[in-house]
Amino acid sequence: MPINGLSYLGVNSSKLDDWSEYAQKCLGMQLVDNGRQNLTLRMDDHKQRLTITGEPGESLAFMGWEVESKSDLEMYASRLNKIGIEVFSGEKSLADRRFVNDLIYFFDPTGNLIELVYSPMLDRNPFEPGRPISGFKTGPFGMGHAVLHVKEIETLIPFYRDVLDFKVSDYSYDPIALCFFHVNGRHHSFALVGSGKTGFHHFMIEYNNLDDVGQGYDL
Repeated sequence: MPINGLSYLGVNSSKLDDWSEYAQKCLGMQLVDNGRQNLTLRMDDHKQRLTITGEPGESLAFMGWEVESKSDLEMYASRLNKIGIEVFSGEKSLADRRFVNDLIYFFDPTGNLIELVYSPMLDRNPFEPGRPISGFKTGPFGMGHAVLHVKEIETLIPFYRDVLDFKVSDYSYDPIALCFFHVNGRHHSFALVGSGKTGFHHFMIEYNNLDDVGQGYDL
């Protein structure tokens, strides 16, 4: 599949101290950049997986999805332009901030910022978790999964399924409309909740060992 994983997420929040404490000491992520304006965090050998932008709002800032080859960026850009969605080429400064070699970005039909990225940069230094954990299940499964609230799920299912090539894993319409999509061996890397709202529902990260979940719960 041309899109093969959730590479990274950005979250808008100005509560940098709270996120730094939670992401490191509870989740076990590694702080990469503790600048005055944002946070960048690692989960594995990728240089970054989670960014807290420092912007107010407590909302989804962007989703980064990895493609298999650089030509896939051109393919998706052409496909999106044909249906009237404006696509932007990421400048080098943006690619450097995202720690990728190349990217394009656009907004889905409900205004969520999507970035398609090629060749995320890897860190030669080993991952150092913020608390003792067995590590995160990433690799071919990507970062984890992201779930969005939507007002009309029927509007977005065709976009992610037919335009971005996400494959439907599961769906339900009772008591609420749900649709789960996979792009690799993980049951779902993305899902839509037809709650009548808009915005970020949640993101999921997975540990290698269930004990790490219990310890995180205790913390």
